[in-house]
Amino acid sequence: MAAAQASGGAVAVMVLCDISAGERAWGYSRFLFGRFMLPRVPGLRFFKVLGAGYESGFGLRPSASRQGFFGVFDDDASADRFINGSALMQGYRAHSREFFAVKLRVFSSRGSWSGMSFPVTDSEPEAGPIAALTRASIRPALARAFWKQAPLTQRSLEGAAGCLFAAGVGEAPLLRQATFTMWESVAHMDAYARSGAHLEAIKAAKLNNYFSESMFVRFVPYDAQGVWLERAYG
Repeated sequence: MAAAQASGGAVAVMVLCDISAGERAWGYSRFLFGRFMLPRVPGLRFFKVLGAGYESGFGLRPSASRQGFFGVFDDDASADRFINGSALMQGYRAHSREFFAVKLRVFSSRGSWSGMSFPVTDSEPEAGPIAALTRASIRPALARAFWKQAPLTQRSLEGAAGCLFAAGVGEAPLLRQATFTMWESVAHMDAYARSGAHLEAIKAAKLNNYFSESMFVRFVPYDAQGVWLERAYG
């Protein structure tokens, strides 16, 4: 999709789903071909159809059932129409064991994704939950070195205080990866980001220039709905 620049009223949407056991063929077809439905969605500026790691993890093994979608919309109304009325989302709801969707407004952003940057559209919350999206295009020659660090980072995230959940997603195996997390507060996210294996991974990425493109965005999440990892939202 052509690069663009989101503006003040933009609303991001993250969708995660776990396809039911008997519907895996349908889910695989949506992962391959669902993107061709999306350029016609009114108000959709930017989108990525995402695969997921096994058990929502961050290793090399892909999940056979979990998928994701990330998009940026003109406004709340177009985001709501997509989440609640689009053929793609209705299909995911009907064929999934779990379906989760959340709207997001950016309060901190750096970097880009396929040439698109996400400027701030909200202020940092004084209290309450936040969400974060970290994504990177890994240089092929450095992929092996990068993935050696992934298990340590995942284990530190699984035990991080205040982490509501984490999902490893991506556009393509090995080289185009992303992590979506939700946290109880900014303070919890900061405490994790500035310590342990995650901090060492950040230092290594800068030192070794692992990424040809990267982005880190923090959001104010709102209007969450559905079920993810057996927890109900909304």
